[in-house]
Amino acid sequence: MTHSKRLAYKSAICYSGFRDGQSPDAGVYPSKAEIAADLALLHQEWDALRLYACDLHTQRVLEVIHEQGFKFKVMLGAYIAAEQSNPNCPWNADYPEAVLEQNLRRNGEEIERAVLWANQYPHIVDVISAGNEATVDWTDHLVSTESVIKYVCHLKAHTSQPITFCENYVPWLGKLDALVPHVDLIAIHTYPVWEYKTVEEALAFTQENYNVVRQRHPDKQIIITEAGWATASNGSGIPAENVGEYFQRRYVQELLKWAEDEQILVYLFEAFDENWKGSDHPLEPEKHWGIYRADRQPKLVISP
Repeated sequence: MTHSKRLAYKSAICYSGFRDGQSPDAGVYPSKAEIAADLALLHQEWDALRLYACDLHTQRVLEVIHEQGFKFKVMLGAYIAAEQSNPNCPWNADYPEAVLEQNLRRNGEEIERAVLWANQYPHIVDVISAGNEATVDWTDHLVSTESVIKYVCHLKAHTSQPITFCENYVPWLGKLDALVPHVDLIAIHTYPVWEYKTVEEALAFTQENYNVVRQRHPDKQIIITEAGWATASNGSGIPAENVGEYFQRRYVQELLKWAEDEQILVYLFEAFDENWKGSDHPLEPEKHWGIYRADRQPKLVISP
């Protein structure tokens, strides 16, 4: 099919609407009413959403946008589960062969749902991702570059939207060279605070991440599909002194001003805190990236 190669700049954010007591792992999903309330909150400031999986949550989000006439454009993500064990993962990523075979089948089904929904909602879905952080060295859902290419090519053959793959910036500097000719644009993740940068160093580090990928692949549009700042940490991977709402406000403001000035599409990570993520520790940093708290109260970055 014919694919529009370039995405226009817009105000974009990553959206996962799981509230306390809900999670994809437990199979408990936000209702359409809860999603509608979230989107009513977000549509005041944001033009585009990034979604992560072709699951019931995403199905409901697309239905709500369509039925209620929200103007959001959506990056539709297919979640690709592990097709290989990964001994380099810091937490357990050693899977029985039966699980990997089951994941392979489910990944194929996930890609087919992406095709179905992209064609069902062409007025909403403006880009599709064939996976998320599935090739970086530390991932717990490792997939080969060859497999990602297969999924990208299938999506390109059966949809009209531009196709990408969302990944940390590092694999785009070599490991994913064979994938680059097949994607319509390159989608990178940049997290200065995970790499022990202070907020004073943060924007320059993000710009450096962006520029090294652009220099390696000058003929492709580069977008950022995750960049943000945590507001709490128990010290697990992120020094507690580097996080907080004032730091989040500074980085987000600097990031979004740079993105607008340079017309670089950035999906801010993320809309809402998600307490189901990571460990059980309440200050686990994975839980605290939202610009809203889990109870939908705004953090400092968007407070008047």
